[in-house]
Amino acid sequence: MLVELFLLVLIIMFVVLAIRSGKTPVQEKPLIIKSPGRYHVTLAPQLDLAQTFIEQIGDLFAQLFQPQGDLPNMYFEVHDPGLPARGEQFYLLAAAYRSGLLYFQAINAQPLLRDSDSYLKQIREYSEAVLALHPLNHPAGVDEAEKLRCTVELAARQLNISVRQLMEKQ
Repeated sequence: MLVELFLLVLIIMFVVLAIRSGKTPVQEKPLIIKSPGRYHVTLAPQLDLAQTFIEQIGDLFAQLFQPQGDLPNMYFEVHDPGLPARGEQFYLLAAAYRSGLLYFQAINAQPLLRDSDSYLKQIREYSEAVLALHPLNHPAGVDEAEKLRCTVELAARQLNISVRQLMEKQ
């Protein structure tokens, strides 16, 4: 009887371990993805699912445009149907083009606790810190910058993702 009980406990432990090992591990550190000559991505912990969307933006941008100069940072609120499984409703995305390379930063939105807080401020501060070594040296025209926004929106439509550009209130 004791041997059977031991075997039953052992089998239950193996089943539990097998089920738990099938889960996707939750990231604790930012994920940095570099595609030489194409893009550099910095994803906050637990935003690894945003990688598909960002790579789609990078692929479309490379196919459609070759800007003549650097593009300023653009900021977006992204509602991805794939994220609610992890408890997030949306995340914040920054995109810029510097010296022939696309730069993306994605972070989880933090609660707005004061009137002076905003999602734009959150993503701008994070993005500026990441891009501190990549200043806007040779700005392209406004029309060129608009191409990046259009590419983000096109990639979002293709993946059934909703995006809203974050801008200063006029």
